[in-house]
Amino acid sequence: MANEDQRADLLWGSRNKPARPPRLALTVDRIAGAAIEVADAEGMASVSMQQVAARLDVTKMALYRHVASKAELVAVMIESAVGEPPNLRTVPGGWRPRLVTWADLMRETWQRHPWLPAATTGERMTGPREVGWTESAVAALTDTGLDGGERMDAVFLLSGHIRNTQSAETAGTQPWTAEKHLREILQEHRERFPALHEAAQSTNGAPRDNGWEFGLNRILDGLEVLIKGRRPNRAR
Repeated sequence: MANEDQRADLLWGSRNKPARPPRLALTVDRIAGAAIEVADAEGMASVSMQQVAARLDVTKMALYRHVASKAELVAVMIESAVGEPPNLRTVPGGWRPRLVTWADLMRETWQRHPWLPAATTGERMTGPREVGWTESAVAALTDTGLDGGERMDAVFLLSGHIRNTQSAETAGTQPWTAEKHLREILQEHRERFPALHEAAQSTNGAPRDNGWEFGLNRILDGLEVLIKGRRPNRAR
């Protein structure tokens, strides 16, 4: 009966009805993209296989043919969200401008995807793009006189600074001395907290960046002192 109805519709129905658009093939990239959309809009806690399947208009079992678990889903999300690592060799001026560029680009990526700092912790699977970001930063310190462990430690320190400042921004924990009601509390209890009171007053409530620029420059200043100590002849 169904086939007869379909044939009747073909003969008697409107010939101008738009054809149903072909369904796009389900791929790992499409799955990652849909999951990223959920995480960007609602946070990582809202990402589930069921939620992603609904967004793609497929069954949850269809997803499992491409990603076997939530851990695999998060791994492909991270690999897609971080994007291609930067080519720092094109940045003039040596190791410091290159690391500043790297840090700024990573911070911008994490600002676009606020769930990345929390998702990129702990023991987990990592992909070539994410590893490539670390590779580009470590390579920026080539020929500085730092040994391999020190170069990796320097990048780890920079990554931690980006993570901490971005996590604070995402959580809405702006520098508390700039918040009006807390400055008022410090004013009221200035004898108990004289140093904090004086520091808060000197900011005049000016917006801060969670120590981003300050911390970045102090880390790079410290590296510069170390590097100059390792190659004194070239530094003079």
